[in-house]
Amino acid sequence: MSVPENSSVAPTHRVRVLHFVTGGFSGATQVAVDLCLASLAGTRIEPMLVLRRKRNTDAARVQALRERGLRVEVLPGWSHLATIWALRRLCVEWRPAVLMAHGFPEHLIGRWAGLLAKVPALAQVEHNSRERYSAWRAAQSRWLSRYTAKLVGVSEGVRRRLVQMGLPEAKTLAIPNGVKLERFDAAAQQDFAQRAPGLVMSARFARQKDHLTLIRAVHLLGQQGLRPKLFLAGAGKANYRLAAERLVSELGLGAQVEFLGHYAQMPQLLMSQQICVLSTHYEGMPLALVEGMAAGCACVASLVPGVEGLLEPERTGLLVPEGDAAALAEALARLLRDPLFAAALGAAAREQALREHGVALMTQRYEDLLLSL
Repeated sequence: MSVPENSSVAPTHRVRVLHFVTGGFSGATQVAVDLCLASLAGTRIEPMLVLRRKRNTDAARVQALRERGLRVEVLPGWSHLATIWALRRLCVEWRPAVLMAHGFPEHLIGRWAGLLAKVPALAQVEHNSRERYSAWRAAQSRWLSRYTAKLVGVSEGVRRRLVQMGLPEAKTLAIPNGVKLERFDAAAQQDFAQRAPGLVMSARFARQKDHLTLIRAVHLLGQQGLRPKLFLAGAGKANYRLAAERLVSELGLGAQVEFLGHYAQMPQLLMSQQICVLSTHYEGMPLALVEGMAAGCACVASLVPGVEGLLEPERTGLLVPEGDAAALAEALARLLRDPLFAAALGAAAREQALREHGVALMTQRYEDLLLSL
């Protein structure tokens, strides 16, 4: 008996999709995790999450995902060839219909393994607007694009970057990142004026992020008589955090700046403070900033691709030149001195996040794409 096209009867066959991503639990990893968990709860896709082992791969987080019923494999990361060989073997055994490789250089590694294993459909997700492509890696990316069904950018700026690299525009599309909006439901009942006039930046300590400019901006605020509390949430590389701690000490900001490390209660922290900051050198589609918007914070960020299309200046946030501590301090001072303006920015940012940046919308777009392949 045939099933009508519009029937609500669930399909008996679930399409196998393998998501390959770094094991560093970056923003790219979080997107892959969200997609896998959404598929696990659905009826159309059978997901597997495969992580390339990093020094900071968190075994507890991996186990927590497995306890939720998600199959998670961690492959050796000491050599690209070792990772390719292990991923190829896994693909031959599990036989996914689609391999979606997230981030750089994982999208190169993943697609090489997928080609060797003869996976029917390959897809790339580019998570940043600026990656360290050598001439050789850029050439690999262009060659692999011939055998890749779709090239996804996590923002329109990232999609344009793929085209600028010489990849086929007809295969590209943008699917903006999303966050779990229900974690910020309490923001709807909060009075902005009751929040503390503090600053929150959620970002790992890495070359990409610009904690030092933010710390210098806070020092400049002090010269204007403004001394807000600054919360820096995120793990990352020890040498970058050490540089930030050293600058805080040199500028005498120890009483103002708090290093939180990996922080599990980010929604509560964001909803308790008035201002969310993202000081950065480059982005793809910053989930941390989207969370600040969903929390109803007044948002200030560096004017770089990925952020540029996310915040609308003077309506949903303020944008400042990259690496400009004086401009960042001026924007922060404006919000601290004009809480009504800050509240209006926060309300507009939250409205945009609810409308355009939910994880449910993101996962639906990816699921439709995966099934179309």
